[in-house]
Amino acid sequence: MHQLSPQDAQFLYAETEHNLTHVTSVAIYDPSTVPGGEVVRYTDIIAHMRERLAYNPLFFRRLLRLPLEIDYPYWIEDEYFDLEYHMQHGRLPEPGDWRQFCIHMARYHSRPLDMNRPPWEVFVIEGLDNVEGLPKGCYAIATKIHHAAVDGASLMKFFATIADKDNRGTPMVPLEEPTIEGGEIPPMPALVSRAVRNNLRSPLRIAETVMRAAPGLVQAAQDSVARRDGTEKPSVPPTRFNVDLSPHKMFDARVVPLEDLKRIKNLQPGVTVNDVVLAICSGALRRYLMAHNELPEDPLVAWVPINARPRGRDGGDMPGNNISAMTTPIFTDVADPLARLKRINQSTRASKEARSGISARLMTDITKHVPAATQILASRLLLRSGAAARMCNLFISNVPGPQVPMYMNGARMVRSVGLAPLADGMGLFIGTPSYDGQMSFNVISTRELLPDIEFFMTCLEDSLAELLALADEQTAPVPRKKTKAGATRARKTPARRKAATKAETGGGGSAPKKAVAKKKTVRRKASAKTAAKAQAKTRAKAAPKRSSKARSSS
Repeated sequence: MHQLSPQDAQFLYAETEHNLTHVTSVAIYDPSTVPGGEVVRYTDIIAHMRERLAYNPLFFRRLLRLPLEIDYPYWIEDEYFDLEYHMQHGRLPEPGDWRQFCIHMARYHSRPLDMNRPPWEVFVIEGLDNVEGLPKGCYAIATKIHHAAVDGASLMKFFATIADKDNRGTPMVPLEEPTIEGGEIPPMPALVSRAVRNNLRSPLRIAETVMRAAPGLVQAAQDSVARRDGTEKPSVPPTRFNVDLSPHKMFDARVVPLEDLKRIKNLQPGVTVNDVVLAICSGALRRYLMAHNELPEDPLVAWVPINARPRGRDGGDMPGNNISAMTTPIFTDVADPLARLKRINQSTRASKEARSGISARLMTDITKHVPAATQILASRLLLRSGAAARMCNLFISNVPGPQVPMYMNGARMVRSVGLAPLADGMGLFIGTPSYDGQMSFNVISTRELLPDIEFFMTCLEDSLAELLALADEQTAPVPRKKTKAGATRARKTPARRKAATKAETGGGGSAPKKAVAKKKTVRRKASAKTAAKAQAKTRAKAAPKRSSKARSSS
């Protein structure tokens, strides 16, 4: 039996009937890589999942919640676990294009999990036959897991357990039997006694967290005083995304080469791929809101999750959630894309140094130690008060994934997309997971807030193209100029001109260069002798003519 951390339980208490706090990760597979051209059947996928179950206890755990929520819930083994209960199968209608697939995924993501069972399920979707960039016959595996069980990093660990590194079935990671805590569930009086002790220790842990954050709080206070003096005006402007949400979700995604983002990153020293993601999203939002005459004068503010896991094997294997967050302006008020990228880089660097965004990080750290009943009350008050809309306008989450091909049942995974939860007051989530040299921009909103999601995706594409054009200009070859005769030749840089001069004169060059210069000197002397002989012959021919003319005149 394992108790949820306060941060894990936070995702239970923040859930409403309209906004469910689970994540849906979608992997698309190409069955043409299966050895021998065999067909991957639904029963094959079930058999593969059954084989890998023993290596990840997440599959078997269900929640045990205490009366009146006097303490955080516990993970316990589901004594009635049935794998096939958690797996579903379906097929896209004809013609099986991308738009149909996105609608299918949005509806699937909008449906709740059965929280009386282990909070996960798998949906196998066949019939992706007419999707640009995908081979015909692809199928998708959508895995829906409650956020109380995983964050982005632990979700990657979960998928690595069920993935292979080749089409022969070699596991992606070493498969080790996990240590499962045995024993019976303690009686309720023992759990109540433990809850009392946990509640008594909570104030001390909160105090420790605040003391650790004291330097950042001092800096934040100084920055706040400076802003009141008029040097900067903090603001989270209202937008169409900062209202209460409906249960009707919308989803779309675009996949771009990761190399394109790295080219943009080189536009400015110190810029990260995460900064580029924020800049692309900022440019898209600026275009979209301008088209609807809704662009605020103040910059939009994004909530950006940060992986807080310690580095190394132990940190990567931790289950559940271990995240922090920062809020950062994304400068939608700046028209120039390069200036916008620079401003975003400066802002994120300041946030990482705890000079800004301290409220978001401190809030996520403090909630790790708040008693369960207090956190439930706080979550409900925050949701009803609309406090989320006063902290930020949208979520932007960048989760690095494996950069090598992954397989399952011999089929190669060719694309990875995903859907994340929303919250009242923050009705737009842009997630950017990466996989095998690609990054996907996943947009999640509701039908009422983003009815023209295709247009928003076009804005994303245009924002990326704008930054790529700047990167191409920076790395473009030196232009060629016209000579007097109309021919073209490459314009020489100072270094090239210097090298060309040395090659022509032989100065400072090697023996071959001197030999070339010597040959040129010999040719010049020979030309001079030839010219002298020609001039002598001309004079010789002209002399008799002048003499005869002189004789006739006499």
